[in-house]
Amino acid sequence: MHRCFLFLGLCAQLAACSPSLNWREVRPAGGDLQAMLPCKPDQGSRRQSLAGRELEVHMLGCEAGGALYAVSVADLADGGQALAVQVQWQANLLGNMQAVSASNSAWTLKGASATLAPVRLSAQGVGSDGRPVAAQAVWFVRGTRLYHAVVYAERISTEMSEPFFGGLELP
Repeated sequence: MHRCFLFLGLCAQLAACSPSLNWREVRPAGGDLQAMLPCKPDQGSRRQSLAGRELEVHMLGCEAGGALYAVSVADLADGGQALAVQVQWQANLLGNMQAVSASNSAWTLKGASATLAPVRLSAQGVGSDGRPVAAQAVWFVRGTRLYHAVVYAERISTEMSEPFFGGLELP
């Protein structure tokens, strides 16, 4: 009997120590980006209207550790439209989360196009369930592809964001 309780206690300790963020390498369809996600992602694509254009957006996303992680790519066919599409995409993100505060900052990613500098957005708002939500997102271009990576959570820690954004790589 004592061994059974000892075994159950050991199992509980191991379960408590198992990481909620199990980082793995993924590659979204429609681009050459390598990303790190903390869970096995779902994938999909959908047509989306951005800056007056109908675009096919390919996405990978998953939920882990109380956060939603997503990576998206859209082929613009014309890199000259990237800024307008990015601005609309950012406005949509901020509108969907009813952002009450937001700030943009420069961001660097080796291999990203210099014609449209990568940008990082941090925002606070309200989720569809009425609870507070924070978002950290990046947008960057390579060739005619516009990439987007975002994490949403009530609070975003560096343990959540740094492996995610630091794991984005272009060949």
